[in-house]
Amino acid sequence: MTQAARALIDDRPMSAFQWRVVAIMIGLNAIDGFDVLAISFASPGIARDWSLNPAALGIVLSMELIGMAFGSMALGNLADRIGRRKTIIGCLVAMSIGMLLAGQASDLTMLCLFRVLTGVGIGGMLAATNAAVSEVANDRRRDLCVLLMAGGFPLGAVIGGSISATLLADYGWQAIFQLGALVTLAFIPIVWWFAPESIAFELRRRDPKALASINATLIRMGHPTIDALPSAAPVDSKLPFARLFSPEFVRTTLLLTTAYLAHIMTYYFIFKWIPKIIADMGHASAAAVGVLVWANVGGVCGALVIGLLTARIKLRLLTIAVMALSVVLVVLFGRGAGDIATLTLIATATGFVTTASVVGLYGLLASSFPTEVRATATGFTIGVGRGGAVLAPMLAGGLFAANFGLAVVALIMALGSLVGVFALLALKDASKRETLVPA
Repeated sequence: MTQAARALIDDRPMSAFQWRVVAIMIGLNAIDGFDVLAISFASPGIARDWSLNPAALGIVLSMELIGMAFGSMALGNLADRIGRRKTIIGCLVAMSIGMLLAGQASDLTMLCLFRVLTGVGIGGMLAATNAAVSEVANDRRRDLCVLLMAGGFPLGAVIGGSISATLLADYGWQAIFQLGALVTLAFIPIVWWFAPESIAFELRRRDPKALASINATLIRMGHPTIDALPSAAPVDSKLPFARLFSPEFVRTTLLLTTAYLAHIMTYYFIFKWIPKIIADMGHASAAAVGVLVWANVGGVCGALVIGLLTARIKLRLLTIAVMALSVVLVVLFGRGAGDIATLTLIATATGFVTTASVVGLYGLLASSFPTEVRATATGFTIGVGRGGAVLAPMLAGGLFAANFGLAVVALIMALGSLVGVFALLALKDASKRETLVPA
């Protein structure tokens, strides 16, 4: 994007239309949060109806993570080729079908396949929405908008968890997936009508209709139009994925991927194991689910607070700080001391810092890569991270099975966040990179 063209967005205040697009992306990420944890909310009913043992149920719980890993890498690259909007709509279709069929599954194999399909859509969605939000926001609000978008994930989990309790009691576990399918499907026309393709992508693609499309979007933003497309940028012969490992980006790619992979192992240990850990302490199942909901409430607050603080503190430093606190609080949670109120408070604080660290990483991904590889970079990092995250619940389960105590397991799993801290310390402050050509 040229300096003149990007100034139309970067240097002007955010319009109501731009904020509306950001709100839609927050909603899309909230759907992701609900769709991911739908299987966790439904798992008690599934286990009861199908007489599943914990090992079989654990396989089902991991299926969407496998799909998310594939979807993030494959569809993130696609979003840099065909556009953010088309990719998002395609992901919504895949998620709707996967959720609807999951609610009709009659055996374990079918349910696993439908959860993988849902995960593919979820993985591609996050890569595309991360890029879309970054490109619709102005320079001043970009970090805030990306982090607010990422905060939609735990928000969807909180809302979904509250609704799911009622659905389970009145209609059965199938209703959870059916609700997810309907809400996901409802967002397709919303995206189609109210979330146009990003101007940054249109300028790079240079479609014959690009100028008209760009000006239509600028008008909806309340910004002046442009008379002609800028001169074409020099074309890089490398595919978007290959560019991530070019000398220009390889260090950033490896460090951010390492930080995300390591920290997400800690994150999924907390959010997958909280109910079982609390129940094993002798507390009621309802209380255990309540602790998980409060951990997600903490996650929503963490995303909001880190977003607001980016106006005053550099995002990388903020992310390092909350990730370091993640290490401390996960270890503290592992002590397992106190009544249910104390455990809930610690879990809420742990959810705050672990989620804030994740959304901080999304912000760093958006600001560290230019338009032409932004979605690919996000997809690759999330794909590797989510692929590794499949092992997190299994690793913790193996340690518990080997008779390690909660304190030791929590300490080992907290090391992921510590590795993430060192990776971010080695990362230079990201600049707002864009491919610039003469106006």
